[in-house]
Amino acid sequence: MDLSNLRQSYTKGSFSEADLLASPFDQFEKWFREAESCQLEEPNAMCLATADASGQPTTRVVLLKDFSEKGLTFYTNYESRKAGQLDTNPKAAANFLWLPLQRQVNVVGSVERIPKAESLRYFLSRPFGSQLGAWVSPQSKVITSRSILEAKLDQMKRKFSEGKVPLPDNWGGYRIVPESFEFWQGRPNRLHDRFIYWKDAAAGWKPERLAP
Repeated sequence: MDLSNLRQSYTKGSFSEADLLASPFDQFEKWFREAESCQLEEPNAMCLATADASGQPTTRVVLLKDFSEKGLTFYTNYESRKAGQLDTNPKAAANFLWLPLQRQVNVVGSVERIPKAESLRYFLSRPFGSQLGAWVSPQSKVITSRSILEAKLDQMKRKFSEGKVPLPDNWGGYRIVPESFEFWQGRPNRLHDRFIYWKDAAAGWKPERLAP
């Protein structure tokens, strides 16, 4: 399949030194709010990259559920493949792609588990079906058919019929603690605007322009 003629010119915006906010956290929030205002589906979807002990990378899309100067928080099964990789190699990269704005944001950093109390608070805010799903799925494990999940779901519905679902011991949040942010704005002729913020122990966050 030849895709060499599948291309698009990026002409929707620009991003200059004058546009940079002092804090990459403020810059991310500004761009995220602009993505939200475009009514994009799942603007908090991010492609999360992790790697195992041998350096083999894996990617998947997860949902950002909290953002502050502490970092970026997402939730998962602690027995999943991504969790196993993060426990062995607590580093990750996350990419947000907002195509209608012709923008990307890349975040790289270390990863830590969040306190159980924070995971519980978020878990209790989830819809009943999503709470049950956390109990049902042996995430990333091989299963022989979907009927296994459906049977387990019926079992959990009966078990928690009163609607009070406890937090599973093997489910909770991770936080990416950023070491760099890169903001990418598509431009014509593939001469995109790219700025990266590096974290300097002495000077704080320092932005630099990157060649496209």
